[in-house]
Amino acid sequence: MNSFLEKLHAAHRDCSDCPSPKAVQDFFSEVLGLLFPEFTVQRIEDPDEIRKELNRLESYFSDLLIRNPHLYEGDGKEIAKAFFSNLERVFDSINQDIDAMFEGDPAAKSRTEIVRSYPGFFAIAAYRVAHEIHKLGVQLIPRIITEFAHGKTGIDIHPGAQIGHHFCIDHGTGVVIGETTNIGNHVKIYQGVTLGALSVRKKDADSKRHPTIEDKVVIYAGATILGGETTIGENTVIGGNVWLTKSVPANSRVYYQSRMHNENSGVTDTYVFKG
Repeated sequence: MNSFLEKLHAAHRDCSDCPSPKAVQDFFSEVLGLLFPEFTVQRIEDPDEIRKELNRLESYFSDLLIRNPHLYEGDGKEIAKAFFSNLERVFDSINQDIDAMFEGDPAAKSRTEIVRSYPGFFAIAAYRVAHEIHKLGVQLIPRIITEFAHGKTGIDIHPGAQIGHHFCIDHGTGVVIGETTNIGNHVKIYQGVTLGALSVRKKDADSKRHPTIEDKVVIYAGATILGGETTIGENTVIGGNVWLTKSVPANSRVYYQSRMHNENSGVTDTYVFKG
């Protein structure tokens, strides 16, 4: 028993300044609520109060970083300042994503409906915030933010992924976007899509392991696209349940076709490419 107590004491001692998931989740939720009042309990009417809230959140983030210097290199206060200096750009990017969701979904009746109820909005907003922090060299905190969104929406976006503007995830449950994925502008993906890696060794962790999706690509439900050398060319449509580990040229149509020969021969599966 004493040995077990010593192990627990060592764990608590070594993690004394670790950022708790709740502290990070609360920070993200408050940032999102400031950017989009649909997520706040009470709207802020006074511009001076908004300024004070920005300053308070910057101070909160700065303190969180200063207590955890092992998560970054440099000055925690300056990193927090840089993040909030870039927050307007993050806000504009998320609004472009809302535009893409509204324009791309006939069922959407308003932008407010998207902000309040669409899992794709929540997951992409979490990614945009986390990615900005990730770019500043901060470890762990961005992953906590995107995993918070993952738990709420079923959409798993690594904060290291590169995603262009006007990004739309429709429905969304089961979407996976890996760390080194590169996604262009005006891309739309549906539920169950995986942009993943082929099996790689741990020592190759810093290599390009996930696919590149160029501009104006649509990827339908259940498609799986794997590998760091796999590129889906612009203006391409990837059909549902397609499995790809090789590149596809621009302006292609790729779909899965299952054809029954007869009762004895079973099913023949083919992929059809149309340029």
